[in-house]
Amino acid sequence: MVATNRKAKHEYFLLDTYEAGLVLKGSEIKSIRAGQVSIGQAYISIEGNEAWLVNSHIAPYDVANRFNHDPLRARKLLLHASEIRKLSDKVRQKGATIIPLRIYLKDGKAKVEIALAKGKKHYDKRADIAKRDAQREMDRRYKQTR
Repeated sequence: MVATNRKAKHEYFLLDTYEAGLVLKGSEIKSIRAGQVSIGQAYISIEGNEAWLVNSHIAPYDVANRFNHDPLRARKLLLHASEIRKLSDKVRQKGATIIPLRIYLKDGKAKVEIALAKGKKHYDKRADIAKRDAQREMDRRYKQTR
């Protein structure tokens, strides 16, 4: 696990998840392996038959000097055409969005777990917080009785 979007489950209802590959430059994969990546503000944009990871920050690799990359450039995602069509249709119909959940390395390649998500309302977030607090209190009481 290299980077996670910790706010995703708090801000959105996650409807469906997919795994996608990333098209990267050499200095970008080295920065990812070093853990210098942030996806907190990132989202997925579908343009034509291609999916793009937009607004993710991969820090410049110090040793690459003049061959470095732009930290905020859009990066192409590798998905099957049928998956891109499904995502595009669902975004247009439901008013949902596509967000990255985490970036990780699998067999030496960078992968992104993306999710089709629908935004939560304020009262949904409060209900989740109340549920989490209640669970925490039950766990605390269970520990005391042991």
